[in-house]
Amino acid sequence: MGTEIKSWQIINGELSFIKTTLKIEGRTEPYDLEPWLASNPEIISKEIVIIGRQIATKTGIIDLLGLDSAGNTIIIEIKRDELPREALAQAIDYASVVASWTVEHLGEICSKHTKKSLEDVFKNSFPDADLEAINLNSTQRIFLVGFSIESSLERMIEWLSDTYSVNINAIVLSYIKTKSGDELLTKTSIISEELEQERVRKQKKFEILMSDEPGDYDISQLKQLLIDYLSRDEVTNRRIRDILLPALLKKKTLTREQLKKEFIEFDKSCDESKVGYYLTPISSQLGMEKNDFLRQVVFYDYPRHKWEKDNFTIREQYRELVKEVLELLIK
Repeated sequence: MGTEIKSWQIINGELSFIKTTLKIEGRTEPYDLEPWLASNPEIISKEIVIIGRQIATKTGIIDLLGLDSAGNTIIIEIKRDELPREALAQAIDYASVVASWTVEHLGEICSKHTKKSLEDVFKNSFPDADLEAINLNSTQRIFLVGFSIESSLERMIEWLSDTYSVNINAIVLSYIKTKSGDELLTKTSIISEELEQERVRKQKKFEILMSDEPGDYDISQLKQLLIDYLSRDEVTNRRIRDILLPALLKKKTLTREQLKKEFIEFDKSCDESKVGYYLTPISSQLGMEKNDFLRQVVFYDYPRHKWEKDNFTIREQYRELVKEVLELLIK
């Protein structure tokens, strides 16, 4: 038999077995349990913020979607009763779908659920994390949450975790309603929280190497590096080529807020509330250690926050070079 939690209340010096379930008390998964877990996801694991709930995918509904401080997405599958072995395949299927989601799509989910931008939610939840140095959604973590668990599923989770370091865990809850009417939730984890957190910490080796140091290339090298980078058919590369650099050529210095307006001016259909999602990957590209040639051309500083680039400008000695490169690439 899989893991199960039983509870007793001490009444007048004697143990009284508490046999309560969500079903008996008229509590439901979507209207009670999900909101409870979303209100304080620390019961599932440390450093998690919930960014979405009841998210429709092509293969089913994700109960809760979260992020941790390392930028990993958290898929939370909830069962009101026992966790069956089929829940594992279902959650892995969801994780495979989430793995393909862009930052923009995660931002749309977050905005719908929290009424705030993904950037603001992440920074407010993890003020010490550098969002621009994090490869968001590079790894997915799975949590199965129920009130008991099939022994076969427990065995499978331990095997996947121990043998292949798969980021999966099961949380077994116990719902308690005392004689006085107080409602309590207790939990136990199949994989110890210490071991799970250690594995999450090890994943930080995938963090992007960042730097503010500019390159020191001669003009011919710098020109070729810019051409190679700006000609790539990637969304962020195109936005730097088509929006950021032309805007900086028109005006000596642009703030983040002014750049947001440039995005809207470039694309009239652009949702103003989502423009911040476009600036974050651009800022991240400028700060990547390997992109020192971009920093040789574009200067920025940190007037408000240590993690937020602002006041972008093209260094004066490279303005003509940037014009020349853009003329070659933008027909």
